[in-house]
Amino acid sequence: MPRTPDITVPDLTGRRAVVTGGSDGIGLGIARRLAAAGAEVLLPVRNPRKGEAALAAIREEVPGAAVSLRSLDLSSLASVAALGATLREEDRPIHLLINNAGVMTPPERQTTVDGFELQYGTNHLGHVALVAHLLPLLRAGRARVTSQLSVAARRGTINWDDLQWGRSYDGMRAYSQSKIAFGLFALELDRRSRAGGWGITSNVSHPGVAPTSLLSARAELGRDEPARGRRIIGALSARGILVGTAASAGLPALYAATMPDARGGRFYGPSGLGHLGGPPAEQKPFPSMRSTEDAQRIWTVSEQLTKVTFGDPVAGPGVATR
Repeated sequence: MPRTPDITVPDLTGRRAVVTGGSDGIGLGIARRLAAAGAEVLLPVRNPRKGEAALAAIREEVPGAAVSLRSLDLSSLASVAALGATLREEDRPIHLLINNAGVMTPPERQTTVDGFELQYGTNHLGHVALVAHLLPLLRAGRARVTSQLSVAARRGTINWDDLQWGRSYDGMRAYSQSKIAFGLFALELDRRSRAGGWGITSNVSHPGVAPTSLLSARAELGRDEPARGRRIIGALSARGILVGTAASAGLPALYAATMPDARGGRFYGPSGLGHLGGPPAEQKPFPSMRSTEDAQRIWTVSEQLTKVTFGDPVAGPGVATR
């Protein structure tokens, strides 16, 4: 069996962590590691049955783990707002937020509850709104926010003339756009936090390539078969060739979110050939994420579409509204 790279997660006792997409795949692995390090882990999930199975799996491996579920559907801005209200009512600081959930390449164009193209609305806009609604708790915890991207963001652009892909849908290009937009937002969040003294550190990560659940058959997306290349990726992963494993794919986000030397405004991913697998390390942001003008533009557009506001970067953050 090929050796899987690993990191030593620091002690997280007393820290409260929120992980989206934690009911399976990469997110479940991240949540398990955070709980093992002593963090209290909240898993906002869309499917309660999968959520309960995730809790059972974590508690079996980490007896006494402080882990619990909350309800969240990132494709519904009302659901995002409801989770924000619930956690603000609990009035406890959040120290770690890992924005890991995502959907990938439905064969046909689908839309969210609010009418956005599904990938743009879920992967990007849903998480933007979540950060806005949790902003007071993130500030109180001087939180580190880590946002999970994809190697798909290495190519492609923002389709500014048709953000919702209503005129000509291309599943992979729309997926790439959603991740580029989210990366631009996450890096702009760090810039605005530093400018305004919000106390939040925001960085980005990507898992490389691995045989994860994101590539599996997903009936709810209209994909009855695994995504193209899933079997090849699985075979390479099992032999330790080029790509990563399901376990190693979560390490860049885990590193970015927890390690003392991981910094805001930086990008973390696998360090192997082509950044497809290997131990986590800092790397240069993809070219598509380097424009501060694009980042400011996507920030403004995202506030308008989600109807949330972060306030002025100097005067201070505002209150999320919807």
